[in-house]
Amino acid sequence: MRVVVIGAGVFGSWTARWLQRRGASVTLVDQYGPGNSLASSGDESRVTRSGHGPDDHYPVWQRRSLTQWLELDRSLFVRTGVLWFAQADDGFEAASAATLGRLGIPVERLERDVLADRYPQIRTDDLAWALFEPEAGVLLARRAVAATARAFVEEGGEVRIGLARVAGDRVLVDGSVLDADAFVFAAGPWLPTLLGPLPGLELSVPQQEIIYFATPPGDDRFDAANHPTWIDYDGSFYGLPSVERRGFKVAPDWAGPIVDPDRQERRLSDDRVNAARDYLARRFPAMAGQPVAEGRVCQYELTPDTHFIVDRHPAIVGGWVVGGGSGHGFKHGPALGEYLSGLVVGDATAAAALAPPDNRFALRPREAGIGLRTSGVAPAG
Repeated sequence: MRVVVIGAGVFGSWTARWLQRRGASVTLVDQYGPGNSLASSGDESRVTRSGHGPDDHYPVWQRRSLTQWLELDRSLFVRTGVLWFAQADDGFEAASAATLGRLGIPVERLERDVLADRYPQIRTDDLAWALFEPEAGVLLARRAVAATARAFVEEGGEVRIGLARVAGDRVLVDGSVLDADAFVFAAGPWLPTLLGPLPGLELSVPQQEIIYFATPPGDDRFDAANHPTWIDYDGSFYGLPSVERRGFKVAPDWAGPIVDPDRQERRLSDDRVNAARDYLARRFPAMAGQPVAEGRVCQYELTPDTHFIVDRHPAIVGGWVVGGGSGHGFKHGPALGEYLSGLVVGDATAAAALAPPDNRFALRPREAGIGLRTSGVAPAG
């Protein structure tokens, strides 16, 4: 079986690798190449954690995916733990704690006094409590995508740089029609341009900005060895400790302007930098006034309900569409590739073992707010 996968981001690369494992002959096509700086996964780091409120499916996929990341290269994961700041006793964090406990995934409830004692560099007096995932942490995103594609090539796959387009029921790369038994369209924020109007393909591509702040001189309290990754779900911020001395990463997590990922000017805005500074002053007082060390401007590719798309293309025989990964898709890449590869090769048993309990991935009309809210769900860029 010959399969062409278009898009070498985390979904495309892992799907290509899993298809090859299932015996397919696979070509992975990308207009910029695996791990490029324009991709949604082009930043240095992404969060991987299990908490998804009351949902059972995503925690199971995240744990399965983390195992596969570690098997690929253990150095791609930095175990920092993930700390969720809870503003109330009955919010997203409480629902996550109940779900993770039921699934047997390690989780701790930290009362405010315990939290303040463990992490004195964090202001806690306005929090109700915190949820801590001790086995969660950080994936080195750009390297991880490149490593996945490299492993795919080493196992016999082909990576090709080229510009793909869909014309009717035909797939073209650099103007030439491709012939294959199956096509997987995994082009992330480029899916609307690649596929054109398609029923159920409801994707928005908003700009996101990530700011790295220099840590105070001589102070290692904000380094990965001493500080957890953190998420303020209700406050619409998340952040990472300084990994590899890159700086303390802060992400204002609300949608920016809609952008074209090919033409977007990737410059930090004063509004986002100032919002991040204000948040640091409130939550991490010792970081107040620290200079910006560097920044990333990337994009989400959002469905209205924030669930992924994994479904057949309605007009192309053997065509499959996968996308909607931002902002919580990176951590699930290996499990998603494993699931989709089973669908593509017709291994119903393998696909059923990983399938969600509902039609959340279907190309269909979606209502905003039904799935996982963008805020705090996971990092972009």
